[in-house]
Amino acid sequence: MLRFIVDDEHDGQRVDVFVAEKLKDLSRSFINQLADDGRISINNKVVKPSHKLKIGDIIQVDFDLETLENVPKVDLPILYEDNDVLVLDKPAGVLTHSKGSYNPEATVATFIKDKIANMEGNRGGIAHRLDRFTSGVIITAKNPESLKWLQKQFSTRKVQKTYIAVVEGKVEPPEAIIDMPIERNPKKPQTFRTGPNGKPAITKYKTLESNEKYSLLQLRPKTGRTHQLRVHLKQLNHPIVGDLLYGGKPSDRLYLHALNLKLTMPSGEQRKFEAQLPDEFNKMVK
Repeated sequence: MLRFIVDDEHDGQRVDVFVAEKLKDLSRSFINQLADDGRISINNKVVKPSHKLKIGDIIQVDFDLETLENVPKVDLPILYEDNDVLVLDKPAGVLTHSKGSYNPEATVATFIKDKIANMEGNRGGIAHRLDRFTSGVIITAKNPESLKWLQKQFSTRKVQKTYIAVVEGKVEPPEAIIDMPIERNPKKPQTFRTGPNGKPAITKYKTLESNEKYSLLQLRPKTGRTHQLRVHLKQLNHPIVGDLLYGGKPSDRLYLHALNLKLTMPSGEQRKFEAQLPDEFNKMVK
């Protein structure tokens, strides 16, 4: 049980904001969940996250800090590092960051935690993300200034991204541009779909190789919608192999790899980073 006493500096502050300041490794949403579960009290009375504090209030939080020390270590391949950025080759199966709550799991964010400065929380240094089961290049920031720079590069679509995927069937035409808006699927909120009310989403694809069962595609998204490549390929009736969420055939992994990133670095230099394509991708189309 953690115990804090409110001083005059925090008089009138929300309890969830106060606890977030004291426990910087926990996200606000996780702290709110603690409160909703009755694990945050003031003067022995359970309170809501929005409760306003008074000088002298005694706050008790039912959380064991030793839990934070039990996050397993992960060793991720470093492709490039300087004073501003860290570029990694993320393996399939590793989360980019915990999703909104404390999660005792090794992620990209926990790997870079000791390498970044003045950035807290479970998304410290994360400029963009790859889905858990997507492998390949991911660039992270080592300081707030670099993070802001990288995030602007992504938000203004100045980053050129190339992916490789193995999909079911032979894709016709072998090269084209998919221009289909993407929206959340109300029947299955954890997924997305194409639809007229969605946000613009554009993907350029090119067939690199194919056989009777599968095609190896080069994918260049012009936008960065959540699950964009997976949704677009499902819509073409050529789902990515291993993509069970979008109708893909079960396999040993999701056959989607972030091959390279080309962008302007915080230094102003143009750089391109590439993560070698796993051998199993080419083997699927031989």
